[in-house]
Amino acid sequence: MGVLQFLRRFLRRESAPGKETCSLPRIDLRRLEQALGYTVRNPQLFREALVHRSYLQVPEIENVVSNERLEFLGDAILNHIITELIFEEYPRDGEGDLTKLRSRLVNRKALAAYAQVLNLWDFLLLSNGAARSSDKGVESILADGYEAMVAAICLDGGYKAARSFVMSHVRATIDQGLVRIHDENFKSQLLEHAQAQGMAAPRYSVLSEEGPDHDRTYTVEVRVAGNQYGIGVGKNKKDAEQAAAREALRHIGVPRQAGKGE
Repeated sequence: MGVLQFLRRFLRRESAPGKETCSLPRIDLRRLEQALGYTVRNPQLFREALVHRSYLQVPEIENVVSNERLEFLGDAILNHIITELIFEEYPRDGEGDLTKLRSRLVNRKALAAYAQVLNLWDFLLLSNGAARSSDKGVESILADGYEAMVAAICLDGGYKAARSFVMSHVRATIDQGLVRIHDENFKSQLLEHAQAQGMAAPRYSVLSEEGPDHDRTYTVEVRVAGNQYGIGVGKNKKDAEQAAAREALRHIGVPRQAGKGE
């Protein structure tokens, strides 16, 4: 018996009497397929992948299974895919560097970024309370949903389909600056430069906040000695400040320093 065949049998819904997903509302399958870039064979599997555990508390919803089991499986599959990817892409890096890189690509923030690229939040089924979660709560919900979706694709279409799915989001988020794979702290570098020049510490100010709570975008400026040196955009204030500091360093002409921890 192959691994996928075993996993399908292990997670088969018939093995859990009374745990049907028939009470779930219908999903816009075509829209979901467009977002995923994947043709779904088993819609029920994907409906389950979209059910956050908070949705089980909705009074009128009965006999529903959350995505926690798929999340568990997806976590293992995702780690394997990312490990394989960085092993191939970084042939000269040692175990320690590869471990650090993997942690940056599979942590909660990174998984939430992959989910945002998909607009996964628009498809998730969750309670009203969960929908109003804090930023960290939203990140956790998105990360769990993404892992469940990876598992659903792997069970539905095989490992190659799941690998292609994950790799496309890893590359997209890195290209957009949503996930950083280098250990750089531009704020620290800008502060060191300002102090070396005898200037006061850089000051950061939020210029604007846009978008819904689950997909907020911040625009931040940084001023050094009263002058604006950079403007940055990010999904949270910390990332926006880092982007502003990076732009300020470019404006000033400070050489890039690799290996600075945050």
